[in-house]
Amino acid sequence: MTTDSLTPLDLSGVYTALVTPFTLDGWVDEAALADLIEYQIESGVSGLVPCGTTGESPTLTHAEHDHVVDFTVRQAAGRVPVIAGTGSNSTAEAIQLSQHAEMSGVDGVLLINPYYNKPTQKGLYEHFRAVAEAVNIPVVLYNIASRTAVNIETPTLVRLAQDCPNIKGVKEASGNLRQMADVIGQRLPGFQVVSGDDNMVLDLVEAGGHGVISVASNIIPAQMAELVRLARAGQLEEARTLEATLADFFRACFCETNPIPIKTALAEYGWCEETFRLPMTTLEDEAHRGEILAALSGLDVRRGAKGLKV
Repeated sequence: MTTDSLTPLDLSGVYTALVTPFTLDGWVDEAALADLIEYQIESGVSGLVPCGTTGESPTLTHAEHDHVVDFTVRQAAGRVPVIAGTGSNSTAEAIQLSQHAEMSGVDGVLLINPYYNKPTQKGLYEHFRAVAEAVNIPVVLYNIASRTAVNIETPTLVRLAQDCPNIKGVKEASGNLRQMADVIGQRLPGFQVVSGDDNMVLDLVEAGGHGVISVASNIIPAQMAELVRLARAGQLEEARTLEATLADFFRACFCETNPIPIKTALAEYGWCEETFRLPMTTLEDEAHRGEILAALSGLDVRRGAKGLKV
């Protein structure tokens, strides 16, 4: 495969790492998911990422995972790109999920580091290469050592980008701006670097990055889209001013394990039920609910169809 055979994928801007809404009895809530997708698109996000960590993908069955990907592609209807989370700690499983996503019509797949196995750099290389060679669509790697216990080191990432024409970017959630800047500094042709942390996107864009795969944009998509637009336009003073108004919410999004806070916020504003799949639960500390709502209170959040609790 050559890059000429690939449909281009632009990671610039804000891609929303969608939550997976569930009904009160635990099934995927299609109506809520459709409303959330429409909210994102109407608010100006650049793309959608179903079935990532924020979408509680580890607790979706394979059938549910495939269904959420199919549903998102159909609902988006080509208006924005869809990048499906299809990573796994099993290479065979990641290939299976990625091939299904390709058949569903996604614009790319997002592959998290294999978790728990704790592979060597050689293992990471062979894993990602095997998945990339099994599909004919763009692949974005997802580097998050805090959840996977392993870091994709820059030489490994460079080698993958050079050897696999369809590995076109990385979602960097290492929290290490120096590492991110080092990857950007490699100037790999056609390779894009996006932040996996909302609170680091301005620093990343300043360093030459492209945007963010965002948790916060589930509920404040317009504000996140404007934040990245300002940054990419070089209007950094305005971007920093806006960032300061969002900073409390960025912190609140991680007062407990993601996606608990963001799904709580969405439920409070009527976008979904406050339903999780074990081992994710509702808030452990109810004081965090007040922290989340206080951080959103001045941000002009649109209400969803399920009614506003606050």
